Amino acid sequence: MSHGYSPGWRKLTIVILRPLLYGLLKRDWRGRGNVPGEGGVIIAANHISEADPLALAHFVYESGRYPVYLAKSTLFDVRFVRNVLRGTGQIPVHRDSADAAAVLKDAEKALVDGECLMFYPEGSCTRDPELWPMTGQTGVARMALKTGAKVVPVATWGAHELMPYKKGEQTGLAGSLKKGFHPLPRKTMKVIAGPPVDLSEYAGLPLTKETLRAATDDIMAAITGLLGELRGQEPPKERYDHHRVLEERRLAARATGAGAFRPAVPETARPGAGDPKAADS
Repeated sequence: MSHGYSPGWRKLTIVILRPLLYGLLKRDWRGRGNVPGEGGVIIAANHISEADPLALAHFVYESGRYPVYLAKSTLFDVRFVRNVLRGTGQIPVHRDSADAAAVLKDAEKALVDGECLMFYPEGSCTRDPELWPMTGQTGVARMALKTGAKVVPVATWGAHELMPYKKGEQTGLAGSLKKGFHPLPRKTMKVIAGPPVDLSEYAGLPLTKETLRAATDDIMAAITGLLGELRGQEPPKERYDHHRVLEERRLAARATGAGAFRPAVPETARPGAGDPKAADS
């Protein structure tokens, strides 16, 4: 591939990580046949823990593809880390760029080269108190519509029990989890892949804010539906909007003249929700 990777480095990661993950975690995997065996493809997944990238990577590898993640470009300045990332063909994200399209230029090139790229459209671990997916960012939709790559929605469940994400205010299910790393008893990583999201109605349209938002909502709806299947629960009708929560808190602080003030209960974490609970950033 022209963006570059070393088969030796990739083989080394497989030799080290594959048996480790088999020993550490139990598996409940579904829908591996929905991951295309070749060609550029985007894996779009929910994000509930800092441990779920490895569980997701294991699933994708056993589905026949080598997973490629996006990493902060600054990590490529660290000598050993740079060797691993470049050796395995991981993609640098230039977050200091003012051009949203330029931020993902290396990822778009990798898709054209036929790589399997792993994305968390939420942009961070979910702040939804019950760990449902939040509203998504539009980068995945932009790349899919620009390159024509398929977007395979994936939902994961279980990594939150292995290593809960404990940042900011914690309520609901998120607040009930104990901080730290909990390998015993062995946790079951549930992963399900659905068929590619149908984005055909957006093909050929200008990549406007409205088009990208609509396509992103379709992707997030597919992921959320799969997670509901894994959990055996009905997903919320509206997704948690973390940016809206933060903006409401900023406005409330400005209105009271107390910069450090935070309302105990934000007004609309989910659009239309009367009394949601929220996590801080």
